[in-house]
Amino acid sequence: MMITLPTQAKKIIDTLKIAGFEAYAVGGSVRDLLMNRPTKGWDFTTNAKPEDIVTLFPDSFYDNQFGTVGVKVPDDIYEITTYRAELGYTDHRHPDQIQWGKTIEDDLARRDFTINAIAFDGQTLIDPYGGQGDIQKKLVRAVGNPSERFAEDALRMMRAVRIATELGFIIDPPTLTAISEQTQSLTKISAERIRDELLRIMGASFAADGILLLKQSGLLFIILPEVDLSFTTQQKSPKRHHVFDVGTHLVMSLKHCPSTDPITRLATLLHDIGKPATYRVDESGTITFYNHEVVGTKLTRAVADRLRLSKKQSEKLVTLVRWHQFSVDERQTDSAIRRFIRRVGKDNLDDMLALRIGDRLGGGARETSWRLELYKKRLIEVQKQPFTVSDLKVDGNDVMKEFSIQPGPLVGKILDQLFSEVEQGSLPNQREPLLLRLKELKKISTGVATNGEE
Repeated sequence: MMITLPTQAKKIIDTLKIAGFEAYAVGGSVRDLLMNRPTKGWDFTTNAKPEDIVTLFPDSFYDNQFGTVGVKVPDDIYEITTYRAELGYTDHRHPDQIQWGKTIEDDLARRDFTINAIAFDGQTLIDPYGGQGDIQKKLVRAVGNPSERFAEDALRMMRAVRIATELGFIIDPPTLTAISEQTQSLTKISAERIRDELLRIMGASFAADGILLLKQSGLLFIILPEVDLSFTTQQKSPKRHHVFDVGTHLVMSLKHCPSTDPITRLATLLHDIGKPATYRVDESGTITFYNHEVVGTKLTRAVADRLRLSKKQSEKLVTLVRWHQFSVDERQTDSAIRRFIRRVGKDNLDDMLALRIGDRLGGGARETSWRLELYKKRLIEVQKQPFTVSDLKVDGNDVMKEFSIQPGPLVGKILDQLFSEVEQGSLPNQREPLLLRLKELKKISTGVATNGEE
């Protein structure tokens, strides 16, 4: 097939070639080009040494031991790496020693998967490991001996799952077997790197299939043992609509979750991980999981800590799991719905609803119900009302002006009273009625003071 490099990528290669060096685009960028997929960045490899590259590209930087030079281009940074061979991987992540390679074939031999071991210089494709054929077969296959590749870098095991998840590929059976045999080596990889790969799996088009691949390979037990354990807990019993075990339900919920946000998807995957610990069977034979959301919240917080999620990510994840059991009873008062919104946070409402939809579909129910649709409408209506004192159409300055007082506790007390009356519906949140009510409160307070003096 005919493929063409983007103008900026071709310029990088031409600059190196004119100077007498070999140069190729390589890795995922070439793979995406062959698949006619957009690529987020371009990587290049060359027989030029880092000092040569820096000389050819003045707007570049080089500060590492791996032979990679960053070149600034409009709106991006391209990486150019000198051909290299890698020796020894004591930490299962980084090579103990790097030697400059002599040929493009030397460099491709160190790559992880065949579909990433393809080089292109704008005219010639170098594909010594059959990567193009594997693209056609939709196959993720390790370069050479898969056990050796994963021993070199244990994170490659997760990367295999992530790439398959993003592309909708399968993992070559010998490659998958090698992963299954080396799962424990993933414990030597930092939590941050595992987190990054996991979140990319969560954000991929086939995230649910990715979790099943992690389960099949044994990696899920290392990364998310709470989810792995859930596959042993049954749910089907009289008076319960669930047709799957807890683990399968979680995966199916993830599959049907309409959100593309990785944290929302992760919350959907984790939302019932408290069920194994709360599993009970009552006298009628019905399975119950009382307070599973409370237990699940503790487990989810531990997951967030283990994965080194940011504070914002952790808070969102834990909140979605904690309150996913919200009721959509049409008899709820506006006050009850306001309490729910405060607990979840306005910014998380759409994500919570996405989790609920995934939960319903993942349990064999319809996507929605008339109660859920009514609840959505009430959420919108209730949000038109103030949620805090700061939402009032008057503020402390208005109170101080009307009562002729200085800043202090009394100002907050009066605003709290106004807010309470607005929340109860006895006073509209409009400036003129609120100012009139301030005047009434002043008269009342003045009358109380006068009576006290008499």
